[in-house]
Amino acid sequence: MAVTLQQGWDPSRYAAFRGLRLRPALDLLAQVPDLPGGDVVDLGCGDGAAAGSLRLRFPDRRLLGLDGSAEMLARAAGYDAKVQADIAGWQADSPPALIFSNAVLQWLPDHAALMPRLAGLLPPDGVLAVQMPRNHLAPSHALLRDTAARLFPDLFSTAGYVPPVQDPAFYRGLLAPLGRVTLWETEYLQELAPAAAGHPVRAFTESTAMLPFLDRLTRDEGAVLTAAYDAALAAAYPLLPEGGALFPFRRLFFICQRF
Repeated sequence: MAVTLQQGWDPSRYAAFRGLRLRPALDLLAQVPDLPGGDVVDLGCGDGAAAGSLRLRFPDRRLLGLDGSAEMLARAAGYDAKVQADIAGWQADSPPALIFSNAVLQWLPDHAALMPRLAGLLPPDGVLAVQMPRNHLAPSHALLRDTAARLFPDLFSTAGYVPPVQDPAFYRGLLAPLGRVTLWETEYLQELAPAAAGHPVRAFTESTAMLPFLDRLTRDEGAVLTAAYDAALAAAYPLLPEGGALFPFRRLFFICQRF
């Protein structure tokens, strides 16, 4: 993935929720229309969770997996080629038929420039298909920001916070001049299993949303943040009798098929 972290991505922790993270990719893939000639690019492919489904849908296409994390790419299989690259500056060698991006572009800034640039890489009738979490104002993420700012005010602040993913109309406005746009949102009511340690929601976010926070803390400081975050989550997401938790999670989808 494109975010740069000193500690890097942990494929094992990320894969622990592979099923929950794959379902939105399948929902996105189901809405991709017929394609013109060209490659299929899994942009921010991570550990290759979507590779098999992309191969089944487009068996005769060259399938390229592209990611910024060497750790994730080492786990990824099922691609004709794998490329480690910065998504923000990536340029295709030839116009791809499909740029498929599942839960990645929220890590990149300046969507006003990024989305039209990606769509501009496509040929006529080529498709940009994107899914991004839009859960940044939910307790799972707000409590993380608030707790970090309270415990380590010299390192973190919530002042002027702007969610990295905008509302659907923002993306329609960017892409409608370039192609036929379809947008939708889904809130998945995820039932998380009991965690080996701590709150189940923290077990989910520690492999994604927590990474930029933990990356700036020492091991001991990270433990303090984790304990306080666990305590805050307990009130927002009460445990089920068996120790798991219900975790609503909103995701934004859009498809742009170039004119």
